[in-house]
Amino acid sequence: MMYRSLGLAAALLVGASIAAPISAYAATWTIDTAKSTLGFTGSQSGTPFNGKFGKFSGTIVFDPANPGAGHADVIIQTASAATGDQQKDGAMPGSDWFAADKFPTAEFKAASFKAIGTGTYEADGTLTIRGMTKPIALPFTLAITGDTATAKGKVQLIRTNYGVGQGAWASAQYVALEVAVNVDITAEKTAP
Repeated sequence: MMYRSLGLAAALLVGASIAAPISAYAATWTIDTAKSTLGFTGSQSGTPFNGKFGKFSGTIVFDPANPGAGHADVIIQTASAATGDQQKDGAMPGSDWFAADKFPTAEFKAASFKAIGTGTYEADGTLTIRGMTKPIALPFTLAITGDTATAKGKVQLIRTNYGVGQGAWASAQYVALEVAVNVDITAEKTAP
């Protein structure tokens, strides 16, 4: 259940990690979802679990020479969160967790990027889950080969900051509040 929030966050963050500015070298990149993973890791009753979002999409504008001018928009289908555990997977779309009927998507919007080391960047933007928007910074590594970019990053979220986990699930008694979102994104250049 907690994984959904992480997965969403992960998906949004990963997609944003490839965004960039509009300059002579800026390019538009489209996430190749068949080669990408937006995953999350949580803990229930002290036992870790992993999950991922099966449906997400995004477009990024990015120039490594001018990352501050870049931007990204990643949309995640909340009902696509899955852990492989029937009970968790059945509960995550429900009103206590992602409330997918009311909030079918989560969104990560990166307003800009900044270089923090060689081949390492940070996407600064917002993450919206269950209609709640919070600022977020996603550190990631980036490798570009020809028309293909690969970004990998990880960020920790507190699920209740986004309303994920209502009622008996609003505390850490059963499901930990902290969720790790892991992004492994492959994107293809769709415009110079």
